[in-house]
Amino acid sequence: QWQLVESGGGLVQPGGSLRLSCAASGIILDSAAVGWFRQAPGKEREGISAISSYDRSTYYADSVKGRFTISRDVAKNTMYLQMNNLKPEDTGVYYCAADDSIISSHYADDYAYWGQGTQVTVSS
Repeated sequence: QWQLVESGGGLVQPGGSLRLSCAASGIILDSAAVGWFRQAPGKEREGISAISSYDRSTYYADSVKGRFTISRDVAKNTMYLQMNNLKPEDTGVYYCAADDSIISSHYADDYAYWGQGTQVTVSS
């Protein structure tokens, strides 16, 4: 039985930082493509970062490049998204995703396993 459990969301002022965590069970993140997605109100789910299971290369959407960092801890079977210099437009529900049948993707339809989502609100 697989499970992805997210934590770390919350309310933060513009310019602030948050770190999201996604703890996995039933799937080995080191052997899977993993990604972070966000969904703003009224918008489609957007892939913002991903790690390839093949060569550990990373992907970042232009909107977060230079501000967000994706990583994973093999021993803890947990992935992270460090978010710095947050902006109001970063507000949304953030989801982690994993799939051990693909190498890498930033498209939501490619992922089979999803966390429950965590709310991030950037506001003064």
